[in-house]
Amino acid sequence: MDPVIVVGAGPVGLTLALALARQEVPSVVLDEGPGKDEPRPARTVVLREDTAALMERLTGVPLSEAGCRWAGWRSLRRKQVMREVTFDGTSEHASGEAGPAPLHIAQHVLTGALRAACAEARLVKVCVDSRLDTVEQEPSGVTAHTRGTKGTWWRGSHLVGCDGPRSTVRKLLDIRFPGRTAVERHAVAALRTELPWEDEALLHRMPPWRTSGPSAGEVTGRPLPDGVWRLDWLLPPGKDLVTPELLVARVRETLAGWTGGPTPPYELLDTGVHTVHHRLARRWRAGRVFLAGDAAHLLGALGTQGLDEGLRDADNLAWKLALAWHHGPHEALLDSYQAERRAVVAARLRAADQALPLVRGGGGLRAVVPGSARGHDALLTDGHLGRGALGAPGAYATSPLAPRHLEAEVPVDTAPGAPVADVRVTAEDGSFVRLRDRLGRGALLVVLIAPGTGVWERKHWVGAGLMPRLAAAVTALPHPAELLVAESYPGAAAHSVLLVRPDGHLVTALNGVRPADLYAAAEATLGGPAKTEAEAGAGAR
Repeated sequence: MDPVIVVGAGPVGLTLALALARQEVPSVVLDEGPGKDEPRPARTVVLREDTAALMERLTGVPLSEAGCRWAGWRSLRRKQVMREVTFDGTSEHASGEAGPAPLHIAQHVLTGALRAACAEARLVKVCVDSRLDTVEQEPSGVTAHTRGTKGTWWRGSHLVGCDGPRSTVRKLLDIRFPGRTAVERHAVAALRTELPWEDEALLHRMPPWRTSGPSAGEVTGRPLPDGVWRLDWLLPPGKDLVTPELLVARVRETLAGWTGGPTPPYELLDTGVHTVHHRLARRWRAGRVFLAGDAAHLLGALGTQGLDEGLRDADNLAWKLALAWHHGPHEALLDSYQAERRAVVAARLRAADQALPLVRGGGGLRAVVPGSARGHDALLTDGHLGRGALGAPGAYATSPLAPRHLEAEVPVDTAPGAPVADVRVTAEDGSFVRLRDRLGRGALLVVLIAPGTGVWERKHWVGAGLMPRLAAAVTALPHPAELLVAESYPGAAAHSVLLVRPDGHLVTALNGVRPADLYAAAEATLGGPAKTEAEAGAGAR
């Protein structure tokens, strides 16, 4: 069968190719560049815990060593500390849960790790100097033409445009990309220096030393390995030129302000201007062609991370394409990619657009309302740390794949459609692994909550209690599934059974072994009963 054609060799395209290869699906990645990425220390990404784990699964590289997991976060306004978070796995300094530390990594380092993994993957072929100029669809596949020194025709089962904001794929499909331009602008610098907060990220609003310029200012500092920091200064609205002299002045006054004395020694490594746009493609699927990443959406105001969402696009689409590639037409399943991912990104864009006037508006009653500043800092903290409406991983609660009317369904701390917690589980070979280690292989995961099993060898309980009946139910499911056992799961009672999608989102939790409900939930997760080739052909006509 023909490979999947992936247009674009950025992090999203390479992630999709590796995720497909992990499920035995070949792909061709069309890279319009030379196959090398220029080191840009000022171009970095912040990954939430589950997307960082996804990258480590696909690359085999411990990215925590290549990036920086923040030890803490602080938010300041003028000279006052508004909020402090310590990522020690327990609690936040003020109130609430700190949660896992984000991972901050240079984008060229992440892309390099993905490229290296693709070079080792037997099912991934990266074609450099290959710029797409034509896409043609037929009921049986997709044909793409590239121009350049290696211009040729490519034949694929499906095609995915991961080719960025100016996506050629999106333009060839004539898909509208409405939204807002230049929602925010930031001057950016990467530099090596010593700051008072080792490995702690910070947001400083209205710093007391900012007396020049048309804005009171906002600066963010994010640590990287080897004493490197990325600093972002929010620029006032407009298109004023950011000169080298202006940027150096910002660097010097910020470092002096934070250290409380003369400007400390620093080495300027890279600079730039980051402009944030908010856009959302009208459609993410047109027949056998899909959009993902910046080709489908642009976001990033108030600390949110667009690449993190793009990686989730790839993870969501990969298992669905793999299932259709191996087992034939699953149109409802493929349609669910747009329904799930577009809804999540649209909700995040709405949340940011609603928060922007509050946080950036200034003046008026908002300036004197007690507690308003603290509320603004909480919103910004959520965006930067991947929490709340601005930053938390999206849940597919209204997904067309969600099962309906399961009599045995019970609540756990993870809502249906949300990413599962990464608990320790016992695999079928008796080994102890993390639940996330079993994701992305194309199989459904069935997790039995059985307290006490962790202290006994598997051979002592695998044939006792609920296990034989549950194992038989798992074998009878309409799609391959792996049976795992956990000592506990947040909010789950003993003998609960969890069904988890290949991308790590919870389908349902059941009260005990309920074969009929488990089968119905698995069938719904696959988009309903699979159609034969003849049925699919009749439907297309």
